[in-house]
Amino acid sequence: MAQATLTPHGEKVETFRLLSGHLIPAVGLGTWKSETPRESVCNALVQAGYRHVDTAAQYGVQKEVGAGIKEAIHAGIDRKTLFVTSKLWCTELSPERVRPALLNTLGELQLDYLDLYLIHWPFRLRDGATRPPKAGDVLDFDMEGVWKEMEKLVKENLVRDIGVCNFTMKKLNKLLSFAEIKPSVCQMEMHPGWRNDKMLEACKKNGIHVTAYSPLGSQDQGRDLIHDPMVERVAMKLNKSPGQVLVRWAIQRGTSTIPKSNHHERIRENIHVFEWEIPERDFQALCTISDQKRVLDGEELFVNKTDGPFRSTADVWDHED
Repeated sequence: MAQATLTPHGEKVETFRLLSGHLIPAVGLGTWKSETPRESVCNALVQAGYRHVDTAAQYGVQKEVGAGIKEAIHAGIDRKTLFVTSKLWCTELSPERVRPALLNTLGELQLDYLDLYLIHWPFRLRDGATRPPKAGDVLDFDMEGVWKEMEKLVKENLVRDIGVCNFTMKKLNKLLSFAEIKPSVCQMEMHPGWRNDKMLEACKKNGIHVTAYSPLGSQDQGRDLIHDPMVERVAMKLNKSPGQVLVRWAIQRGTSTIPKSNHHERIRENIHVFEWEIPERDFQALCTISDQKRVLDGEELFVNKTDGPFRSTADVWDHED
């Protein structure tokens, strides 16, 4: 753990060191389903002290995110202090599409380079694929060919680090078997309601940093951890908000995390997690929530129960859950 910058309130912002030697801030702003991405990003960077922004081409907000970053830079934030992540979407998972997709992302974000570029999901979809997919929508994925193109982006200084998202142990081991540049980060769903212990341990074993997405669960998907009795109990004991407790839980597991909110006061609140810790007893209590299930299981994107190739979410996750 290293110390990087200070928030406007004087709190030290914790960071983690990646395999490359670069630092990733422990808390980032997630932009999936952001209703006001430009304003949220600018306010998070300028007013709340965030230095880590997570987005993706598929979110459809990269232009607004880029505008927010540009406004923050004009307000005096140094680009070199920022850590900007984006992701390569499933329709672009063929070697010849990797570089054009990255250049398009850089154009939308108005940036010269990305700090981190991730494979969003380890499945290739044809252009115009439906949800749920029809027969033929899920195509063969040349993982090695795509990864070699990702590695070229690093060598050309267009991307500082590369990594993966929503991988299983089986797919991660396949990638590691040929990777010249190992993935610096594996981003995955992780919260007390889905600890994702197996993948966390697999990443730790290989020195790969984990970024936890959906750290607060998801009200939209029926997993509202903000109002979980255990979370509320710990929050009340510590005089913190449930959101702060969930973000701090992720950091104490050794992961960075990217909470998302459409409320500016909650965005500011979510980064006030560095001058205190969850006591070990309460931390372990949060690790005992029994109803373990994913919020985002990929069913809508990849499962076709009649003519596959993935006829269940278990197929999507290599039957590892």
